[in-house]
Amino acid sequence: MEQNVIDASGLLAISTRLQRLSDQIRRDGLLIYKAFGIDFQPKWFPVLYTLYQKSTMSVVSLSEEIGYAHPSTISLLKELEKEKLIRSKKDKVDTRKRLVELTEKGKMLLSTMEPVWEVIIKATAEITNTENNLMKAINEVEATLQEKSFLQRAEVYMNK
Repeated sequence: MEQNVIDASGLLAISTRLQRLSDQIRRDGLLIYKAFGIDFQPKWFPVLYTLYQKSTMSVVSLSEEIGYAHPSTISLLKELEKEKLIRSKKDKVDTRKRLVELTEKGKMLLSTMEPVWEVIIKATAEITNTENNLMKAINEVEATLQEKSFLQRAEVYMNK
């Protein structure tokens, strides 16, 4: 079978291929949750899981923890508040800060999701292989980009 143009372009289309992979995993993730009778959007996962693990957090701390830009985090928080899965309140110490936490509904949802996570971990381990090469590669690329951004690396070649 002949490769499509994107697959054949190699490193040039790495972002496209990673997005495609992410989209496929998210779509299937949604179907896995549905198969367990759970109404859950995979895009909610980073916020809800972090709050499940860390309880109450400021919006800024949460953004940093999940690695999302502040506006993206705010957008997710608004959606989750509308779904009554989280609530926000002003920080008593610093009233400029907004604190977010899971509601009882949010906590109940996450506790019903725990058995699903085991299934997701096992299925993911199967597709990333037993040595977890994909996770190692992702960690390595993220660490490398922390040291020097993609743009900074490209600028070296742009100035030649």
